[in-house]
Amino acid sequence: MRRVIVLGSTGSIGTQALDVIRANPRRFELVGISAGSNAELVTQQAEEFHLEHTALGAAESEQLVRDVEADVVLNAITGSIGLGSTLAALKAGRTLALANKESLIVGGELVRSAAAEGQIVPVDSEHSALAQALRAGTRGEVRRLVVTASGGPFRGRTRTELAEVTPEQALAHPTWDMGRMVTTNSATLVNKGLEVIEAHLLFDVPYDDIEVVVHPQSIVHSMVEFVDGSTIAQASPPDMRLPISLGLDWPHRVGGVGRPLDWRQATSWTFEPLDDEAFPAVALAKTVGRAGKTFPAVYNAANEQAVNAFHEGRLSFLGIVDTVQRVVDAHDAPDELSVDTLAAAETWARSQADALIASA
Repeated sequence: MRRVIVLGSTGSIGTQALDVIRANPRRFELVGISAGSNAELVTQQAEEFHLEHTALGAAESEQLVRDVEADVVLNAITGSIGLGSTLAALKAGRTLALANKESLIVGGELVRSAAAEGQIVPVDSEHSALAQALRAGTRGEVRRLVVTASGGPFRGRTRTELAEVTPEQALAHPTWDMGRMVTTNSATLVNKGLEVIEAHLLFDVPYDDIEVVVHPQSIVHSMVEFVDGSTIAQASPPDMRLPISLGLDWPHRVGGVGRPLDWRQATSWTFEPLDDEAFPAVALAKTVGRAGKTFPAVYNAANEQAVNAFHEGRLSFLGIVDTVQRVVDAHDAPDELSVDTLAAAETWARSQADALIASA
């Protein structure tokens, strides 16, 4: 029986995690939950699971992690505000099921140095797929990681054709049902850029050996290529309950959380190269990742401001990544990486992005 805390219990990942826990009462015990502001739903969830420990907001979430006895903390908070809870879970010795990729990306070496080997288990479908495939060989046998991308709603469009797309079109993702920020990041491929940085930090593979390939069917969630030419892929219908269940009970599999592929039906899977001209966010993310320090925090914070401006009609779709690029180019990273320097860099990046957007 694993005792579980779910941070971000009212969001997409959080509610699906409760589905997994609800369906496996002999395997998981929910001992605490938190959300950003949805007090009504948190109260309903607490009543259903007979919970004494709930929290609202980032500070209370961190305190919940420190105070409540648990084996696993699922961090499904959205945004870099989840960094404090990630660090608190690692310091407390919990297994961290990480759906809050921003906390690892922004925290970088702070998070990696705080984590014991194997303490962080990825919940993103792509990184869960990589973790599963990596079990097929030793670290020295890995040639490269191949991270798949659906291509979002604008796959195949040229940069010129992207100039006039609308927020409504950007939110029409062909595969996944996600929140506004993540769905827009999928449309710009900023999300995939963040995932490349996350893959480097999780698996310690050089950026030159991490490749993104467009796979619109979203069945192969990522692949590992080995030195003998063999490629191991993890494939399943798109359903986040599978990687969530692995995050909660890694490395053990939970029966019945997802449906298998139907091999009796004819089907085709396609793979396409990424168009870096139309979608420069991935190449920029690799540059940012190699620079390290506070650069990933700046990339993420500037993007959040730009996405909000896009949905408020103050910025074009192409202006999102263009703004991030200009903020990154203007950044001068401090020598020391700490929680304080990260917070200062994020504040600077948001202000810089806002100024650029206002003057556009």
